[in-house]
Amino acid sequence: MPAEELDRVDRKILAELQRDGRLSNQELADRVSLSPSPCLRRVRRLEEQGYIKGYVALVDPGRVGLGLLAYITIRLNKHIGGSHAPMGDFAQAVQAWPEVVECYAMTGDMDYLLRIQVADLAHFSRFAMDTLMRHPAVIDMRSFFALQQIKQTTELPVGSA
Repeated sequence: MPAEELDRVDRKILAELQRDGRLSNQELADRVSLSPSPCLRRVRRLEEQGYIKGYVALVDPGRVGLGLLAYITIRLNKHIGGSHAPMGDFAQAVQAWPEVVECYAMTGDMDYLLRIQVADLAHFSRFAMDTLMRHPAVIDMRSFFALQQIKQTTELPVGSA
C-alpha cells in the first residue's frame, strides 16, 4: 500500500504507536476513535505491509556507559587490489562493528556517514585506528563529536504526509 493509500486513521495509529509502542489495543483504539477489533486489524495490516517494522525499547546510551557520540565520514578507494566491490565489502564489514549504530551511503565527497556510540575518547580512538583505518578500502576518515543533543526523536511526521 503506497503512503497515499494510508487514511487518516492509519496515520493516527502510526503516530500514536511511535509515541508509545507499549499501548494496549484498547488504549490505542480509544485514542484513534475506533473499537478494539477494527483497530487491531489495522495494526496487523500495517505490520504485515511493512509500515511498522518492529517495536523496541530505547536505551539511554549514557546510562549504559556509551556516553560519546561521534559521526564519521568515510571515503573509500574504489579500485583496490583483488576486490571489484570495495563499497560492498565495506558495507558488509560495518555490520559486524557494534560501535556503528547507523551507516548511510552518501552523495558528495564522502562515501559513507557513520554514527558511532562508544564509551569515551579512548574507545573511539581504538575503534578508529584498529578497525576503521585498517579496512583495506578506507582511504580517508573524518570524525565529528557531538557536544550537546538539541533534538532527538524516532517519530516520523506521518500525520503531515
